Amino acid sequence: MKNTLIQNISRYISLSEEETHIIEKFWIERSFEKGEYLLRNGETCRYDTYVVSGSVKTYFINDKTGEEEILFFAIDDWWATDIESFSKQKPSMYNIQAIEDTKVLQISYTSFQQLLATLPRLERYFRLILESYLGALQKRIIYHNAFDAESRYYDFLVTYPEIAKKVPQYLIASYLGVSAEFISRIRRKNKSS
Repeated sequence: MKNTLIQNISRYISLSEEETHIIEKFWIERSFEKGEYLLRNGETCRYDTYVVSGSVKTYFINDKTGEEEILFFAIDDWWATDIESFSKQKPSMYNIQAIEDTKVLQISYTSFQQLLATLPRLERYFRLILESYLGALQKRIIYHNAFDAESRYYDFLVTYPEIAKKVPQYLIASYLGVSAEFISRIRRKNKSS
C-alpha cells in the first residue's frame, strides 16, 4: 500500500531509496468498512489521510435543513483530510466517512511534523498538493455562484470522471447542490437525444 503513496510523491519530487524508506516508516495502514467514519464533527483531525483504494465523502449537516452537504470526495490516490483541523489541531466541523470499503495510509500530526523536519524537501510536495486542492476549491466556488446546475453537472463529469463512476448519484447531487431527481432528468434527456 505504501508504494502507491511513494509513486504519488514521486510525481512531484524525486526520492532517493533512503528517503523512500524514511517516508514509509511514518505511515500507518488502515482499513475502513463502508459507512465507517474516519472523522466526526467535533473531533480533532489527528491524521492526514491518503486514500489508497476505495472512496470517502467529507460533509457537514446543514443546521437549517438537517441535510447532509458534501464538501468533497476522495477516491484512490487522493487525500481526505480536514486541513484546518489537522494543521491547527482544533475540532472539525466535518465528517469524513467511507462510501465503500476503503484502505488508507495515515500519519499523525506529531509524526507529520517529524517527517517534515527529517525531510524538509517534502514541504514542496505538500505545498503543491494544497495548491491543487485550493485551485479546485476556487473553481467550485465560481461554478456554484456563476453557472447553472446543469453546467455544474457536466463540468463535474468532465473534471471528475472516476468519481462519477464510483460515487452514487444522490451524493453527487448533494455535492452539486441539486436534487438526485434533477440529475436523473438530465441523464434521461441525454439518453433521448
